[in-house]
Amino acid sequence: MNKIQRIAVLTSGGDAPGMNAALRAIVRTAAYHNIETIGVYNGYEGLIDNNFILMGTSFVSNIIQRGGTILRSARSQRFFEKGYQEKAFRHLKDANIDGLIVIGGDGSFRGLNEFCNHFPILGIGIPGTIDNDMIGTDYTIGYDTAINTVVDAVDKIRDTAYSHNRIFFVEVMGRDAGLIALRAGIAVGAEGVLIPETVTTLDDLTYDLITNRRMNKSSGIIIVSEGDELGGAVEVAKKIQERLPDFEFRVTILGHIQRGGAPSCMDRVRASTMGHHSVLRLIDGHNKEMVGIINNKVSFTPLENAVKHHQKVPQHLVDMIRILAF
Repeated sequence: MNKIQRIAVLTSGGDAPGMNAALRAIVRTAAYHNIETIGVYNGYEGLIDNNFILMGTSFVSNIIQRGGTILRSARSQRFFEKGYQEKAFRHLKDANIDGLIVIGGDGSFRGLNEFCNHFPILGIGIPGTIDNDMIGTDYTIGYDTAINTVVDAVDKIRDTAYSHNRIFFVEVMGRDAGLIALRAGIAVGAEGVLIPETVTTLDDLTYDLITNRRMNKSSGIIIVSEGDELGGAVEVAKKIQERLPDFEFRVTILGHIQRGGAPSCMDRVRASTMGHHSVLRLIDGHNKEMVGIINNKVSFTPLENAVKHHQKVPQHLVDMIRILAF
């Protein structure tokens, strides 16, 4: 007889395409093993407020292709206070829940790890963040869709840049990590990429733009991660315009369109795989782990180690940007 009879699942932090695919896999894997799944609305806030709903297999029908999260998401400062954690645990125990699966990022996992350290409940994390900045997995849920959204948008912008001999500064998401900017920049043939993990001076950027103009490149795309040390795209373009008054610049901020939309095939497959294995880990009694995929194999990382990586991006990708823009 299975020791796990009932599990809960919530989505926390920023939404990411593929979260619904993970929810679908969790519910259906649990049902296959005769385990009930309780959905928690609004992330950790829902745990505190007892905002629960029973999720059967029909509840997750026709959601694998949907962006966002049907359980909605929220950031919760209250959950890091012991009193609110005690309240959340009472709600879980009153609902006879044995395990908790959290789909989210670094902050969500810190909350889950702390919660499981203080209360007798099993917790498993699934990395859902478009930034792809988690240790313990090659790719997070939502990253593939986000970079494809950027590529699609920038391809359209380049048509206009070429037609009007303009240079566009395109700002993408990535407050602490530049992997969206880096890979999307390679994919669109950007003339430059500014990310938080590397240092790009105004002198370097000015030199590159002048060199490109001398090579008869009359238009160009510069991808700027929102967390770059020089500032966002608006600030960078303003500073460069002062140095190059004869150049024509435009700025586009892609913003939250990178979070939305139907998840890509790869995000659906990765999310389904992680969701499936998260339930299996609970069944086997594992606790305080994040499910990931490394080298195309399912991996498991202690939650205390599944944190954001900083200042680590593949150097060969950084080198490629400059070489291929030549």
